Amino acid sequence: MTVWQQLFTRRMAICVFIGFSSGLPLYLLFNLVPAWLRSENVDLKTIGLFALIQFPYTWKFLWSPLLDRYALPAFGRRRGWMLLTQVGLLVVIASMGAFSPQSDLHSIAMIATLLAFLSATQDIVLDAYRRELLADAQLGLGNAVYVNAYRIAGLVPGSLSLILADFMSWNVVFIFTALFMLPGIMMTLMIKEPHRATPPKTLREAVVEPFHEFITRQGWRSAVLILAFLFFYKLGDSMCTALATPFYLDMGFSKTQIGLIAKNAGLWPAVIGGMAGGLWMVKIGINRALWLFGVVQVISIFGFAWLASAGHHDTISSVELAQLAVVIGLEALGVGLGTVAFVAFIARTTHPAYTATQFALFTSLMAVPRTFANAATGWLVESLGWTGFFYLCALLAIPGMVLLLKVAPWNALDTEKQ
Repeated sequence: MTVWQQLFTRRMAICVFIGFSSGLPLYLLFNLVPAWLRSENVDLKTIGLFALIQFPYTWKFLWSPLLDRYALPAFGRRRGWMLLTQVGLLVVIASMGAFSPQSDLHSIAMIATLLAFLSATQDIVLDAYRRELLADAQLGLGNAVYVNAYRIAGLVPGSLSLILADFMSWNVVFIFTALFMLPGIMMTLMIKEPHRATPPKTLREAVVEPFHEFITRQGWRSAVLILAFLFFYKLGDSMCTALATPFYLDMGFSKTQIGLIAKNAGLWPAVIGGMAGGLWMVKIGINRALWLFGVVQVISIFGFAWLASAGHHDTISSVELAQLAVVIGLEALGVGLGTVAFVAFIARTTHPAYTATQFALFTSLMAVPRTFANAATGWLVESLGWTGFFYLCALLAIPGMVLLLKVAPWNALDTEKQ
């Protein structure tokens, strides 16, 4: 079967739906909530602190064994948890806009935390389902399709919802955004339960064995290097985009301009880069993709520093809009390439018997910078300015590239387990 024939299969179609369902709530927290708070005159420090509500993405490995061990009645071990979290997300997102950032900030923080918990739990089971759905040879392409759908989901809260916010109340905007969880719910009702590996027989086995298997696979030193790589590879990029929407607003761009120009300019290069990266990974392997795509990812951060150096624009001309589109497009291309290789690496590193727990552990480490480091971005911007902040982000992207020498050597066989 050719690469293009592999692309148009039922398994890849499922990856589209689960990627969209996974990306929507996360991009809502990243893009729509900060824009909502900023438009209601909430200060940058407080918006930066809102990154802490995403702690479930960092600690989801703590309850992931429950999803490996227990199955909900009628729908099975994977589909049951998928349906429960997706319905919960629809309800929570729809209710968020009923509160005011001026008077109900604490309530909004609690609802956003619940949203993050449901989203992180959905990610646990979607990652496990995807790993059990795809054969090892399909991981690169399947994860590229998943990441692309994940990015496309960002078009809803990051573009469409922002545009609607200029014409409708925030309450209506959040209800409208919540309805985009329906395709994932329909998909969950239609697919079959995977049975690739025997589930743990006891809760103790579900908790202990995933960690024991990972540490003893190639020794604790190799395990530590892999965990460090998972922490550092996306650190600079994650911090760079943590306050992206407030940054665009501070540069003088309107919400509609951000929705029409920045988000679309960011979406399609990421989609094209992600898909090209997935197809290319079939040829060059995951290891070399991490090197090549990581370099593009680091270089693209400098575009933000260049945009910030121009300062605030009192009036926005077509030139400023074109500059914004180019910078965002370059950064999105780097992220699109880097993310598909990174997620494929994580999937390859998991053991099929403990998919949910190990995948959750690895992606939790991936989320640590996004949660805790990003919480300090507001203070960093006010201390260093936007330009200095972006240079710092580029510097913080270097350690992850250095660790590739150990965890994914250029000439190592790509089929080797990490």
